Amino acid sequence: MKKKLSILNLYCGIGGNRKNWENCDVTAVELDPDIAKIYQDFFPNDKMVVADAHQYLLDHYKEFDFIWSSPPCQSHSSFRQNICVRYRGTKPVYPEMTLYQEILFLKYNFEGDWVVENVKPYYKALIEPTAVLQRHYIWSNMEIPPKEFEKDNIRKAQIPDLQKKYGFDLSEYKLKNKRQVLRNCVEPKLGEYILSTVNPPL
Repeated sequence: MKKKLSILNLYCGIGGNRKNWENCDVTAVELDPDIAKIYQDFFPNDKMVVADAHQYLLDHYKEFDFIWSSPPCQSHSSFRQNICVRYRGTKPVYPEMTLYQEILFLKYNFEGDWVVENVKPYYKALIEPTAVLQRHYIWSNMEIPPKEFEKDNIRKAQIPDLQKKYGFDLSEYKLKNKRQVLRNCVEPKLGEYILSTVNPPL
């Protein structure tokens, strides 16, 4: 029998990237307890940790075979900087360097396979990504072959469209930012494809 991968899923949100994963034991880390509750409802067999994912990585990275990290992306977003800041009066912010800290930390300290995912930034990436898939930059110690996915045009998509696209029905949950929570999801097929690189099916 094939060994189950032990996976650390950081900044897990409601679990878009995790949705199609199979044959794995997942520890998910999410700071927002309301979002963590939704994730746990959808994935009751995963271990859910409500904590700071950045610190959890530092404290527990040796315990896993594979690590997926999706640090906060808003401060890197080209839409926020080039549209909201330039034309809509949104206040500019420092780019959150958690992203690059984790790439470097994993590259030089973690012996297993790892992926860090984020949006395409408004600036030239400080560390060249391993792969560009859909609207995502992927940094990894694995070679991830190119693959075409359905165009992910979520900017104008509303809650019903997003729920259908990602396969999460949030109608029973009260969230002030439900649309943004859904928009933060990684396409499940993309998460499945990347995991198949490190854990190919039998």
